[in-house]
Formats: sequence, C-alpha cells, structure tokens
Amino acid sequence: MTGERRDTGSARPLSPREIVAELDRYIVGQGNAKRAVAIALRNRWRRRQVPEDLREEIVPKNIIMVGPTGVGKTEIARRLARLAQAPFVKVEASKFTEVGYVGRDVEGMIRDLVEIAVHMVRAEEEEKVAGRARAAAEERLLDILLPPPRPPRAGEALPAEGGEGQPGRESRERMRAMLRDGKLSERTVEVEVRESAMPAIDLIGVAGAGEGIEGSLQEMLGGLFPKKVRRKKMKVPEALEFLEKEEAARMIDMDQVKRLAVERTEQSGIVFLDEIDKIAGRESAAGPDVSRQGVQRDLLPVVEGSNVNTKHGMVRTDHILFIAAGAFHMSKPSDLIPELQGRFPIRVELDTLTKDDFVRILTEPQGALTRQYAALLATEGVTLSFTPDAVDRIAAMACEVNDRTENIGARRLHTIMEKLLEDLLFTAPEIAGREIGIPASYVDEKLAGIVRDVDMSRYIL
Repeated sequence: MTGERRDTGSARPLSPREIVAELDRYIVGQGNAKRAVAIALRNRWRRRQVPEDLREEIVPKNIIMVGPTGVGKTEIARRLARLAQAPFVKVEASKFTEVGYVGRDVEGMIRDLVEIAVHMVRAEEEEKVAGRARAAAEERLLDILLPPPRPPRAGEALPAEGGEGQPGRESRERMRAMLRDGKLSERTVEVEVRESAMPAIDLIGVAGAGEGIEGSLQEMLGGLFPKKVRRKKMKVPEALEFLEKEEAARMIDMDQVKRLAVERTEQSGIVFLDEIDKIAGRESAAGPDVSRQGVQRDLLPVVEGSNVNTKHGMVRTDHILFIAAGAFHMSKPSDLIPELQGRFPIRVELDTLTKDDFVRILTEPQGALTRQYAALLATEGVTLSFTPDAVDRIAAMACEVNDRTENIGARRLHTIMEKLLEDLLFTAPEIAGREIGIPASYVDEKLAGIVRDVDMSRYIL
C-alpha cells in the first residue's frame, strides 16, 4: 500500500537547491537559513509520498532563526510561503503578553491562517471559471443595456417586425461588439446590488469573540435576514467586473472551497512566530517572566499539535510548519521552556550584515532599492542611475550608522536612500526628460554631515 500521492502546494515540487536559488533572487546571504527552510519545504513533499500509515507519524521539524533585526528572517519565511503557494501568517509572539491577553487568543493565528487559505483557494477556483463567468456577466450586462422586448399581453397582437425576433438579435450582437471594443466605457448603467440586512454583532468582553463566536453567529444568522436589493449606478467596465465576480461566486462550490482550504492549512500552512525571544525567560517568583512562561505554555499545544475550532471547520495543527525568530540579545533559545524547545529542533543563526552585503542588497536582488527608485522616477520621465562608488558609499554609511546607533540591519538602507533622494523625489515632475546620475560626491554632500553627527543620525537616519 503506497497511499494516495498528492501535492497541495506547488504543482512541481522544487528541489532544495532550486528553492535556495529562488530565495537568492530576493534575499542576500543567509545561506544556512535558506538551506534549513529549503529542506523543511522539501520534506513536506517527501512526507506526502510515503505510505499513508507512516505519513501521519512524520511531523514537521520546526525552525528557530536567531539573528538581529533587518537581516532577512521574515523575508525568508514569506518568500518560502510564496514558492510553496502555501497559506502564511506572521504573528508577533510578544503581543500575547499584552494587557488583556487570554489564553484562547493563541488559536487566533490558526483561524487567520485558515481565512488566508480560503481566499487562496477561492481565487484559484474563480480563475478556473473565469471564462464562463465573463460570458454570463456579458449576457447580463447586455440585458441591462438592451432589455429584451416585453412579451405581448393576452389579446395583444405581435408587433409586425417581431415575428422572428431577428432585429433584436442583430442589435444585441452590435451592442456586444461595441462592448468588447470598449466603445461603451463611458455609459452608465444601473445594477442590482444585494446586501445583507443582518445587524452587526459586537460581543464585547467575550474571549475570542471576533474570531470564533461572533464569526459563527454571523454565519448562522445570515440566512434569517432578507437580502436588501438596491440599484446602484456604475460605469459599464465597473458593472461588467461586478457582474463577473457575482457570476463566479455562483459557480463556485464554497463547501468544497472550505474543505480544500482546511486541508491546505493542515498540510501546507506556515506560521511565522516573530519576537519569540520576548517570551523567553527563566522562572521567577514575580515579574514579567511569569507571564512569558504562561504564553509559552499556551503556545505549546498549538505548536505540538491540537485541534482548533474555526468557522470553516476543525483544523489540526500537527503538520503546520512553525518558523520562530528572534534577536535573543537578552536571552537565548535555551531559556524557552523545555517542552517548547523540543518542538523547535532546528536552530539556525543568521549573520549580521556587512558593508559588502549592503552593496549586494542595493544592486543584486530582483527588487533592489536602486532599481525601485529608478522605476519610481521613470514614471515621471526622469532617468536615474547610481555609480558603483556611490553605491559603495551608501553601503558604508549604512554600516557606520548601524554601528554608532541601533543596528536595524538592511532597514537602514531605506532611511538613507529616502533622505539621499528627497530633493529629487520632490522636484521630479519639474525635471521630466532629464538623466540624473548619482556619484559618490553627491552622497557625501547630502549625507556626510548627518552621518558624522551622532545625535542627528539618531533622529534622521
């Protein structure tokens, strides 16, 4: 018995080397972290290929990423989820220590994950019926633009030209051609819009009301209230898009969408637990450590594997991949309670970014900052370019400010680039058609004084 083989993630599974190569297109360095997540993703596909009786025994090897802010921890997890076409949610673990925290709130991240999966599956199903939905929407819009003739009442004779209805068909086809050619884009039509008359439910003070109880009540009571119908004026393209979405919604089996979404959440979901170091702390008789350990114990059942009740059904968390991350400046992974440590067997340390890394970040990735600003200014007709020595100078300044003040990693480049190009971004509409080259001397002119003044750097960069 080989068991059913299927892949609820990407259509063609990527090898670990291919996954790392894809991540390299967007993220500079951090080879160890990329290898760890690539193996974790490939292991998910491998698990689905093993015999069914063994498949349930194989649990994901959750990961803890240790490294300062701004070195790529979140971006690695987010890009990994996109590669796998998997539901992904990011949660700050420190939010569970806030005032008003109740233990049930930790399950909210799984409910959010299911909602994301529902949107993903629904979008995929809508894409499958897009052609039919477009045709049906077009027919409905033509009915609005060119209403069919009124049927004769009892005793009335048919109009002389209505015997075959041929003129009506010809007019409809002419109108269809005009619609497809965009000649009706400025016309306004009235479309019936159905809205629920159900009042909003606000359960104040009930734990988990916004996700569990309230959501279920909204869904149960939705059918008890009549739908309000009102006529809304829209331009023809807007009306066509609205009717297309309405037709697609009618063609989709939402029960199947929910079932597939729950399955995808269970088999492919990824939860990124950021700032986990904020809840790591040794036992203490008083103080915040007690709250931190309480949060860890509330997180433990979800990470370990439990059933979470959502409005789309029960979700098992046994095979959801959890990726935790933290700087661990004031604590270390061994400060987590032993049970939680055991659920994160893989630990990878991310490197602090150097000047050479900043140079690569500015130029190599697909969405490099220099390319972003060049594209933004190109919309104004301004051609922007950076000389290699200018890029080198920007990277050196970013490192210097990080060393002197708080190290925020690559995020420092955003503040420096924005300050560097502030005047250019402001005056761009007035200098359309010009080519602007940024040399190292321009970088020094704009930023050198700010970088040298530590107090000014703290407030500006």
